[in-house]
Amino acid sequence: MKTASTRPGPPPSIFFYTVLLLAVGITCKAEIAPKKEPRSSYYQNPLSFGTTRDPDPPKYVRSANEIGIDSLLNAKWLDVGIDYRFRYEYREGDLRRPMDSLDQPLLHRTRAYIGIKEILDPFRFAFEMQDSRRENSQFVRDTRDVNEFAVIRLYGELYFKSLFGHDALGNNRPLSVRFGIHNFDFLDRRLLANNQWRNTANTFKGFHASLGQESNDWQLDLLAIQPLTRQKYSWDTPVVQQWVYGAIGHLRGWSDVITFEPFYLALNQSAYPGTLEYVVHSPGLRVYGIVAGTGLDYDFSFIYQTGRNGTRKVDAYASTFEVGYTLASQPWKPRLSLFYGYASGDHNPSDNKDNRFQRFFGFGRAWSANDYITFQNVSTPTARIELKPHQKLRLDLNYSAYWLASATDVFSVGNVIQVQDKTGASGRFLGNEYDIRARYTWDAKTDIIIGYSYFQSGGYVQKQLHRDHTNFAYFELTRRFF
Repeated sequence: MKTASTRPGPPPSIFFYTVLLLAVGITCKAEIAPKKEPRSSYYQNPLSFGTTRDPDPPKYVRSANEIGIDSLLNAKWLDVGIDYRFRYEYREGDLRRPMDSLDQPLLHRTRAYIGIKEILDPFRFAFEMQDSRRENSQFVRDTRDVNEFAVIRLYGELYFKSLFGHDALGNNRPLSVRFGIHNFDFLDRRLLANNQWRNTANTFKGFHASLGQESNDWQLDLLAIQPLTRQKYSWDTPVVQQWVYGAIGHLRGWSDVITFEPFYLALNQSAYPGTLEYVVHSPGLRVYGIVAGTGLDYDFSFIYQTGRNGTRKVDAYASTFEVGYTLASQPWKPRLSLFYGYASGDHNPSDNKDNRFQRFFGFGRAWSANDYITFQNVSTPTARIELKPHQKLRLDLNYSAYWLASATDVFSVGNVIQVQDKTGASGRFLGNEYDIRARYTWDAKTDIIIGYSYFQSGGYVQKQLHRDHTNFAYFELTRRFF
């Protein structure tokens, strides 16, 4: 392995000066919210960074009567969608790679969706295929980037439109039961997510039942699913003897101020040759909302885990905390936020307790733009500014610092490679990350994203991975066809 790089990196102070000038130039006067129109839904999107769930059906999907084909003007019962995403990446010194190198991959992702609703009620159906490919990389193709002609959604559904009556706003309170292959987001996406940033998707096979819908004052999602192992060139297959169970509540009666999401998740991995039995129970609570008339918003969660890993008892926990302030009276609508996230690590690999937090199947993008950090054995604060200089343009600037929760436990680098210093001599500090991203809506069907991230290695990374810093820049274009 090469020694630490001596390449000069961009001066980190530029980021701080930019943030300081923006903050000083903004008048800290909040605008009183205008009078709202009568509500039609209890659901409120969280304002916390990166936590808005992908809708169902996906946001690139349209009702067939809206796509401009005369013969389909009455086909409200049919949902269709096709989109294509291209991303060019410039990765210098990527920590997830076994060598200090320069890589410039070209990533292609194409998705197609078709869904049938209403016309055959209570029976409904959805199918989605995704083709993920990578070119121009010096590394062997892996299933983070390559999953050709993968079925990521294929389920039959029994949908009873108003089985539980209506809520106070008049919305139907339905029952939905789905069986098949699923691709979804839940909670703040840190435990269960389809992983939109990555070139390939998280998928699951099994049952998903929902009592109520997103517009209702309460809703309950029930899960009994098997994660699917991605295959580069063949059909994805269920993880051997592994199941995820879940009950996720949504209490939105006071959603103008606060939304409660109590939940219980469990992962059950049965023992088989080469694999120990692993059972983890994970109750938790997420709350998010706004402080009316102040410009403040918040998003908190706490998760406790118990169970067993072979003969060891699982005793782990994690929490996230974000508070933001939006200056709605300013032309650029700046939102300043502070975030802190913690997930416990195993204190002593030789004792009878396993303290490593189980991350389930969440996404990593919100933890690190470089995709180095996962929701396990980590302690990280983040400061962020989000701006909207133009109706079509959004900017965000971020600074994060990373420590291991336990110096003696594993550092999982983007869930790709694992590094461990059982002596703890390498310390806990992983490094600092500085990010900037611009998102531009070219037209109703085309989005462009340009971003850059600089990672300055801390003592742990310098000692274990022998990297001084890394650079990551990217250009992304997404085109929807309907």
